[in-house]
Amino acid sequence: MPDYDLIVIGAGPGGYVCAIRAAQLGKKTAIIDRQWLGGVCLNVGCIPSKALLRNAEIAHLLRHGGKDFGFEVQGLKLDFAAAVKRSRQVADRLVKGVGFLMKKNKIDVHMGAAAFVDAHTVEVTAADGTKSMLKGKDIVVATGASPMMIPGVQADGTRVLTYLEAIVQERLPKSVVVIGASAIGCEFATVWNSYGVEVTLIEMLPRVAPLEDEESSQELARAFVKRGMRVLVGTKVEGIESGDAGVKVKVSGADGAQTIEAEQALVAIGVKPNTQGLGLDKIGVKTSPRGLIEIDERMATNVPGVWAIGDVTGKLMLAHVASAMGIVAAERIAGAESVQLDYEAMPRAIYSQPQVASFGITEAQAKERGLEVKVGRFPFQANGKALGLGDYAGWVKLVTEAKYGEILGAHLVGPEVTELLPELTLARMLELTPAEIGRNVHAHPTLSEALMEAAHAAEGHPIHT
Repeated sequence: MPDYDLIVIGAGPGGYVCAIRAAQLGKKTAIIDRQWLGGVCLNVGCIPSKALLRNAEIAHLLRHGGKDFGFEVQGLKLDFAAAVKRSRQVADRLVKGVGFLMKKNKIDVHMGAAAFVDAHTVEVTAADGTKSMLKGKDIVVATGASPMMIPGVQADGTRVLTYLEAIVQERLPKSVVVIGASAIGCEFATVWNSYGVEVTLIEMLPRVAPLEDEESSQELARAFVKRGMRVLVGTKVEGIESGDAGVKVKVSGADGAQTIEAEQALVAIGVKPNTQGLGLDKIGVKTSPRGLIEIDERMATNVPGVWAIGDVTGKLMLAHVASAMGIVAAERIAGAESVQLDYEAMPRAIYSQPQVASFGITEAQAKERGLEVKVGRFPFQANGKALGLGDYAGWVKLVTEAKYGEILGAHLVGPEVTELLPELTLARMLELTPAEIGRNVHAHPTLSEALMEAAHAAEGHPIHT
C-alpha cells in the first residue's frame, strides 16, 4: 500500500494546483480523479466555453458589424461544429499540460473513484472495477460540484441540457430557453444568440446576474435585449415537457402563467457539491445541510488530517478561488508561510457580451452595513480605445469608503473588463486608495484608463466626464 505525505482527491483547478504546491514544498504527493485531469474547468467548463465565446464574438461581428467597419459579407456560412471542435482542441491542449505538470513535479496520478476507509486511507476504484488502497498523512478533498436540476426535471442530453451536454453539442438549436441568468446561463445565451439562435433567458430572481451590483444587472439586461434576446426575470419555471418536436417550458411570473416552446432548454440554475460516495460521514467530517464541507481559514475540516478546498466547500464557486485555496491548504499542511483568504475580495467574472466583472461589495451592500460611501463612475463611451474598438457599452464603477478612501468594491460592465480586475484587486490587497490609482499613469489609449478616470471621479474631480 503506497504511503504519501499528501493525497488530493480531485484533479480540477483546486486539486492539481494544491498537489503542485505541496510537491514544491517537498511533500510526496498523489492525486486521484475519477474522470479528468483538469476537472470540469479545463475539460467542459471555463476553458472550452471561452473558446466558444471567442468564435461567437467573431460570428456576431460578421453578422451585424460590417456596416460600422466598412465591410459586407455575402453568403455568410457559420460552422458551429468547427467552433466546438476548436474549443475541444484548446481544452485538450491544457489538459495535456496538466499531465506534464504532474510528471514534472513527480506527482503520482491515480484514475478512479475515491472513498475514505479512514481519515488516512482512501480506496480507489478504477473504471474496470479494480480497487487499490492509498495511505496519506494528510488528505485534501477537492471534488468540485455538479449541475443542479429543477425538481421533477431530468436532463436527457438532447432536449433538456446541462452545461455538460451543451459544451460539446456540435449542432445549433433553432431556439433555446436558458434557465438561470448567472454566469453559465449568460455565457451560453451569448454564444447561441451570436449565431442567430432564438434565445429566451429566464431568471427566478428579480434581475439577471443576480449576485452582481444592481446597475451591472440592468446594463447587462439592456445589452441582451438589444441583441435580440427575450429576457424574463422574476419568473419561476414550473416544469418542462420534452417531446420529439422540442420542449415546452411552463413558467409563472408577473405576467401570469405561460408556456414557452423551443427546440431545447438549458438548465443552469447552479451546482451542488460532489460529496456523495466519499465516505465523509464514515470518518465524521462535518457538512452543511446542502452537503458542503465545513472548513476553517486553513482549509482544515473538523477531522485532523482531512482538508477541503474549492466548490465542495461552497466558499465561492470559482476556479481561481479553488486554486488559491489549494495553495493555502498545501502551505498550511507543509507548515510554510501562507495567507488568510478574503473571499469577499475575490474577483468575479461573467464572459458574456458585454462582459461583467466585479469584486468586493455592492453600493447597496455598503449602505446596508451603515458605511458612508463615495462612488466613482466612468462610461466606456468616453474612452478612446473602446470607441476605436466599436465596443463601448458599459462603465466602471468604484465603491469606496468616504472618510479613508478604502476600496470596498468595483463593478465593471463592458469590453474585456475581466482583464481590468487585477489592478483593482491588487489595489485592494495593498490598501491603495482611488487617489493612488488616479495618480498611477495609464497608457493612452487603453481600456484601463477607465479605471483611472473612475478613481478621479471617486475623488470628486473627474477629468473626462
